[in-house]
Amino acid sequence: MKAFLLVCLVVVTSAKYEEYAGWKSYYVRPSNYDQLTYLGNLVQKLNLDFINHAYVDQDGIVIVHPEVQRQFLKNLEDYNIEFRVHSNDVREQLLKEEEVLFKESSSKNTINSRLSYDRYHTTDDIENYLREIAAAYPRVAKLEIPSNTFEGRPIPMLKVSTTNFEDKSKPIIMIDGGIHGREWLTIPPVTYAIHKLVENVTEPDLLDRYDWILLPMANPDSFNFSIVTSVVWQKTRSTDNHPLSVVCLGADVDRNFDFNWRDLGPEGTPCTPLYPGNRPFSEVETRNLRDILHENLDRLRMYISFDSFGTKVMYPWGYDASLSNRALVLHTVGVSITEAMNKYAEDNNHPFPLGYQVGSEAIVRGYTVGGMSTDYAHYLGVPLVFKIEVHGFFGAYFMPPQYIVPTVLEAWEGIVAGARRAADMF
Repeated sequence: MKAFLLVCLVVVTSAKYEEYAGWKSYYVRPSNYDQLTYLGNLVQKLNLDFINHAYVDQDGIVIVHPEVQRQFLKNLEDYNIEFRVHSNDVREQLLKEEEVLFKESSSKNTINSRLSYDRYHTTDDIENYLREIAAAYPRVAKLEIPSNTFEGRPIPMLKVSTTNFEDKSKPIIMIDGGIHGREWLTIPPVTYAIHKLVENVTEPDLLDRYDWILLPMANPDSFNFSIVTSVVWQKTRSTDNHPLSVVCLGADVDRNFDFNWRDLGPEGTPCTPLYPGNRPFSEVETRNLRDILHENLDRLRMYISFDSFGTKVMYPWGYDASLSNRALVLHTVGVSITEAMNKYAEDNNHPFPLGYQVGSEAIVRGYTVGGMSTDYAHYLGVPLVFKIEVHGFFGAYFMPPQYIVPTVLEAWEGIVAGARRAADMF
């Protein structure tokens, strides 16, 4: 029996990520804004998948399908964009990195919390943590399950308030993570914010000034599938978008909102990684975020969505290169967030080679994207909206667990600075 199980394990392991046989990954470094914009157009034209986003004078990592590799490299050469091979075998690279991701960090830099930060946690771990917090601190924390996912998982949300959300004069800050399943590092900053607002309060003014809505896992099905089956998965797991959805599941939550939906993004089939769905709000996960925004709109002061990877703090608009009417205020608060994170990293000798930068999303990215949650929230009237792309890179597709602690500590400093700056301006 043991021999049979061993054979099965070998077969399963050898078959994993077979769909990436022949794929390669490349470092790409645009040297100017024109090259960055051209690269953004290639993303949509060739259905490229950037694991780590490229910016001007900043390497990105892109994985490329065998059928378009020759065209991709020719396009880069024609436009004089610097590139080099990252991995000749994406499948092998994924298997190697998966091993590292599931190991516990040996770092001594730990956090005393009910939820550990020395490893990545499962969907059940995170939901249980929220339940424990709500049970242990009922005067300030309330767990709600506003929706279930396509596969039936709860989408847990924690409300944190000293007045049980009954003081209608208090503004609200909403924070989410995990919109894309494979972006594991976007979840810990949200759970750590819960820790600092409830378990270990060192900034009580943030509770006096604001009520808080926190969703660590905006897309639990995707996150679960990424952990259990394929680390590279980022879409939802729905099967009702398109005739091909039974074999190519899901849609990109962050391209599925009804604001410039599909006007700018790829028109591809569900088999593309950036598929925006067959209609706006086709995904229950998108509708969940929409409903929370609408229900709290009159009090929402700030919305922060954690993303990866890129080391950027970005504000609307992402659908075109125009500036929001609130661009000055957005930039001012964004600078406060960025400076606080960078100062904390420098003061504590964090290992990241790049500091955070701030700017309007379409301009910073060099290309436009429709249907994003951040653009939609700002369009509704939320005055301060930021997408924080956490650290990435180090030559890998994903961040090993030893970088969770420095990431969340920096992120919290940014949240504190942004919230206080916002309170001063409104």
